[in-house]
Amino acid sequence: MEHSGNIRKMESFHEDVVQYQLPIGEKRVKMNQLIGQKISLDYQGKINCIRCGRETRKSFAQGYCYSCFASAPETEECVLRPELCRAQEGEARDMDYAKEHCLIEHVVYLAITSGLKVGVTRHTQVPTRWIDQGAVRSIELARTPDRYTAGILEVAMMAHVRDKTNWRKMLSGSDQGDLDLVSEKARLAELVPAELQQYVTKDRQVMELVYPVLKYPEKIKSLDFDKEPLVSGILSGIKGQYLMFEGNRVINIRRYGGYYIRFQASG
Repeated sequence: MEHSGNIRKMESFHEDVVQYQLPIGEKRVKMNQLIGQKISLDYQGKINCIRCGRETRKSFAQGYCYSCFASAPETEECVLRPELCRAQEGEARDMDYAKEHCLIEHVVYLAITSGLKVGVTRHTQVPTRWIDQGAVRSIELARTPDRYTAGILEVAMMAHVRDKTNWRKMLSGSDQGDLDLVSEKARLAELVPAELQQYVTKDRQVMELVYPVLKYPEKIKSLDFDKEPLVSGILSGIKGQYLMFEGNRVINIRRYGGYYIRFQASG
């Protein structure tokens, strides 16, 4: 099997074991079936913006040229910090985009990635967002009418639980099995400010996520296409947006959106 083209972040599908596809140009390579086989990803020294398609010497925000990074609604400040969203006040780079992405129902959630974390995502991105972060279990804490309100609630929770994932620990395979998300939700729900209590849900459903991994890395070596254009070896697993290779080597595919890659698999 051989394909060439610009890659994008892996597409995922929630099944008994999470299923992954790697977009390469117009192709979608089913990655689960390649675990245990030798694959290679050879960066060809070319990057195209994932939004406008123009060639760029450097990628910003996981795939954008600088012009799009500075002006596109997909890279607005509230993407990373939802509490800074101003769409509810009629302010956004693109109000049509904001109506579809900011002024819709958002979920504030608790997840176990490298430990317990709080996060925010559009309701349409459940469970994709959880999979992208490598969560092994997740539960809904609250539902809000817009991104800003979700961000304010998240900030309030950050005084009690972290909002970041330690990616190295997440890739270690430790699933924090003794952590009860239903109990954690009950504990944290009581700490939600009074003016935001109306958004806390009664949902007690915990989503379990199982990843296609033969062996987790021990002492992780992070790979970088810009320093080592050829990434090759036996694929030992996939978690979050990371490909894991024998020899404790990993690469974050999402970081290299728009990179032009020649992909080969022995199977």
